[in-house]
Amino acid sequence: MKEQLKNLLDQALSSFAEKNAIDSPLTHIQIERTKDKSHGDFASNIAMTLAKAAKMNPRQIAADIIDLIPHADFIEKVEIAGPGFINFFLTAEANQQVIKDIFDKNDQYGLSNVGQAKKVQIEFVSANPTGPLHVGHGRGAAYGSVVSSLLKAVGFDVHREYYVNDAGRQMDILATSVWLRYLDACGEVFTFPSNGYKGEYVHQIAEQLKTEYNHQFLHPASDVFEGITADEPDGGDKELHIDDLTNNAKRLLGDKNYRIIFDKGISEILGDIRNDLAEFGTEYDQWFSERSLMESGDVDKAVEVLKSSGKLYQEKGAWWFKSTDYGDEKDRVVIRDNGQPTYFASDIAYHLNKYQRGFDHIIDIWGADHHGYIARVKASVEAMQQDADKLSVLLVQFAVLYRGTEKVGMSTRSGEFVTLRELRKEVGKDAARFFYVMRGADQHMDFDLELAKSQSNDNPVYYVQYAHARVCSVFRQLAERGQTFNTNLALEHLDKLTESHEENLIAMLSKYPEVLETAALNYTPHLLAHYLNDLARDFHTYYNAHQFIVDDVELSHARLILISSVRQVIVNALGLMGVSAPESM
Repeated sequence: MKEQLKNLLDQALSSFAEKNAIDSPLTHIQIERTKDKSHGDFASNIAMTLAKAAKMNPRQIAADIIDLIPHADFIEKVEIAGPGFINFFLTAEANQQVIKDIFDKNDQYGLSNVGQAKKVQIEFVSANPTGPLHVGHGRGAAYGSVVSSLLKAVGFDVHREYYVNDAGRQMDILATSVWLRYLDACGEVFTFPSNGYKGEYVHQIAEQLKTEYNHQFLHPASDVFEGITADEPDGGDKELHIDDLTNNAKRLLGDKNYRIIFDKGISEILGDIRNDLAEFGTEYDQWFSERSLMESGDVDKAVEVLKSSGKLYQEKGAWWFKSTDYGDEKDRVVIRDNGQPTYFASDIAYHLNKYQRGFDHIIDIWGADHHGYIARVKASVEAMQQDADKLSVLLVQFAVLYRGTEKVGMSTRSGEFVTLRELRKEVGKDAARFFYVMRGADQHMDFDLELAKSQSNDNPVYYVQYAHARVCSVFRQLAERGQTFNTNLALEHLDKLTESHEENLIAMLSKYPEVLETAALNYTPHLLAHYLNDLARDFHTYYNAHQFIVDDVELSHARLILISSVRQVIVNALGLMGVSAPESM
């Protein structure tokens, strides 16, 4: 309906411009739904935006435009309000058309082609495979998957990707941690490094290694800890300590055995992450390996591109990227003095790879702690002569979990954290996903476990799902009475829907396509969650105020198709959020 009104205004403005000899008066035509029904259904401020160019009073402009608007059967009247707002009042039949649209389109209602099949790559979660996903990662998983669904719903060709950091120092620390726990399981006695991975999952992987390979990787602890820097608790440096242990592991084990342990750690943890995300309703089109960038030579190629363009310089044996030329706070190391590439080098190569795959837009979803990383990545994209405007970096604040008033820690290295799997088992997938996206991703979030588990109107996801279940219960009651629902009869008597509660519901249903499009284009799925709560509120109010199965058969059927439309929109919206719509609760 909004587009139809825009088209009418566009025609009126063309006539207005010609009549008043105004050059290019057509800017962006804004038409918004009114908050007060006394002001009509839609309003536009176009007359006020034209006042300067036309050198006329806005109310006079509004009057002239109204006279020039082509006749349309769906408009009851058009009025001027305030300083020059143009208010559109639609006919009851026009407003009720949304019910017919929902009935005709069903699960396609609300979908559009505004994206025009443009290719969008969206990368999210991409947590290092050094341990299970915790509740902080869950918010990024829910946000990324819902944004992907929204973009697809409005016509974009979406490619969802998880970037697997299966190379580099953190993975070496994981491999070393697994090996040390293996040695422990074999009876060796030593103090586990303070900077190693301490979670129970490391013990489990080590036990599997022992079962599969017996003592193949066993070396005396005295050899493992020979000649290394002291650990931090002993007055040393924990970073040097773990790096020295890693070097000794590689030397003692040799390339083949070290790779077995390295790959075992990654495969077990990554497999767990894959399963966890799938059970959480988060799927990917591709799991992209960082190691593949190194093995294919893509990292070396990206570095050479920067070298050839004069964007790298060498200092003290290391190669540095001139990111300060692009507004970064300092230059960044790309190749260390030992010849090994940094994480940043891999990220540069990965983003170049994305551009070379021909995406129209690239979206990175990162944790808020990566805020300082944006400038250097954008700088590297520009330095490689790629269009930086194609890249959007969206930040997600980690959710903070509370048990009562006690905050729960989430340190992957220490192993003291609540996993996403534990959260899902405690509150359920539906509640977890809905809670994660009902606030703006850039806003701080306290995850209230008790509220998420409660079956009350204070629980947002329960409130919405209960609305759906209530509609289903009405139709069960109809069947129990031996009555059937006649769709044609219902559609013929929509004019019976004259109660204020019914008009409010109809208006809310007609907003859904606009909310969906806005949420998609602005990467703001919380707008959809808020919409669902508003729709559920209007439905519950209607449910408590009126009977649906009444003696007046025509009125009864009109009300039944109205609440059926509510049910369909709830199903559609919850489906995009990856949340179920139960028929009974």
